[in-house]
Amino acid sequence: MNFSVYWQHADAVSKTLYFVLLAMSIATWTIFILRLMGTRQLKQQAYAQLSKALSSLKAKFTHLTFEQRKAVAEQALLRQISAEKSNAEKGVAVLGTIASIAPFVGLFGTVWGIFHALVAVGKSGQAGLAQVATPVGEALIMTGLGLAVAIPAVLAYNICVRFNRGLAHDLQDQAHSLLIDTMLQQESVDPKSETKAAQQSYAGGQA
Repeated sequence: MNFSVYWQHADAVSKTLYFVLLAMSIATWTIFILRLMGTRQLKQQAYAQLSKALSSLKAKFTHLTFEQRKAVAEQALLRQISAEKSNAEKGVAVLGTIASIAPFVGLFGTVWGIFHALVAVGKSGQAGLAQVATPVGEALIMTGLGLAVAIPAVLAYNICVRFNRGLAHDLQDQAHSLLIDTMLQQESVDPKSETKAAQQSYAGGQA
């Protein structure tokens, strides 16, 4: 069927639904392509932010005990992980919404088109296959358009959710590694400071 024939017979509601589906499709592919292009960069930025969040606290660890330093570092890492998860989930909700409502938008267009087709048949008084097939076929185009928008949105949503799940696991592993390294460094520094303080107090007592 020629698309121009469908467009000529479509009314304002059908054309509006068509543009809505077109906008949904453009949004789906735009978000998905941007996420694919920024996957590696997003992970590297998340790792850098974790290191930055922990390094900014090292200067404040001097007057804290080991357990206090560990608790503060854990809270800082958890807060940064939550922030990175929020950044990674931007746009995923849009994909899920499009995947959910696109079929219903197409179905509404189909129902609307069939309704007008039946009204036209009732006015003409002829209910033959030749009179019904063309307008009903034109109405069913909206169902196909709704599915054509929804299926890529579902696939893109699942891929993004899977990436976010993997990113969350990687961030947890990176945070544990950073926490262990930081605590080991602080623990190696503490005995030296305690030994130095003890030597100073001993020298003072001798004096």
